[in-house]
Amino acid sequence: MISTEPRIDALLPAEMARRAEYVGVSKAEAPTFSMFALAVLAGAYIALGAVFATTVSAGTAADWPYGVSRLLSGLVFSLGLILVVVGGAELFTGNNLIAMAWASKKVTTRSMMRNWVVVYAGNLVGSLGTAVLMLASQQHTFGDGAVGATALGIANAKVGLDFWQAVALGVLCNALVCMAIWLTYSARSTVDKIAAIIFPITAFVAAGFEHCVANMYFIPMGLLIKAFDPAFAAASGLELGGLTWGSFLVDNLIPVTLGNILGGTVLVAAIYWMVFLGWKKPAVPEGSGSSPSAR
Repeated sequence: MISTEPRIDALLPAEMARRAEYVGVSKAEAPTFSMFALAVLAGAYIALGAVFATTVSAGTAADWPYGVSRLLSGLVFSLGLILVVVGGAELFTGNNLIAMAWASKKVTTRSMMRNWVVVYAGNLVGSLGTAVLMLASQQHTFGDGAVGATALGIANAKVGLDFWQAVALGVLCNALVCMAIWLTYSARSTVDKIAAIIFPITAFVAAGFEHCVANMYFIPMGLLIKAFDPAFAAASGLELGGLTWGSFLVDNLIPVTLGNILGGTVLVAAIYWMVFLGWKKPAVPEGSGSSPSAR
């Protein structure tokens, strides 16, 4: 006899797979306007996490050991995904998990690609908009210019990556981001979700992995400082000749996006689909959380 009493324990992986499948269907079938609006929010949320990380790095990078500084930056950057998941928004990298519903033939290739394209565009708008607001706020001059110097250094380093290095760093990054999203599918409360997010996101930032949506803020922020506050950029002492909109697109955004897609769809979505939905289809206990309210 199946118990009808509410469960308060975390969901098991097989149940998480069903929830991921349901969420993938609901995301793929969402109205375009809502999808885009929520994607703009997600871009802004990730950018706010990047602002937090840049500010903390500016105060610790010179005086703290490298690992400790990176740890703190990663910890505060977790704000971005927490806002996305708990607040409700559409993030391209996390939406790579729609591939699980696609593999089960519950969404079409067209609907999955529609979601990815619309959400990617919305994330870009939200990230760029936040960068423009941050430039207008002159926050880069805070800390006697330490914040802006850090922002320029981050942007300059990111466009200096080798193409295949950027791809590899993107693969590793989105494996962790999608694992963070996957872990939230086990959650029964907001606190559960936040706890599930913090360590994978802290790890990817601390390790120096590359996230395409975060880079939609990090690199344009450096480009905007360089273009609209040239005196500040010159005073930073950095060689910024390679920091261009072209290098942002070709040397970072394209390879990192490709890596993110591979990391999310292959290393997370495909493997969990094969284990829990493809090779065997375990029975999901009643009241498991794979209902429409489980999101």
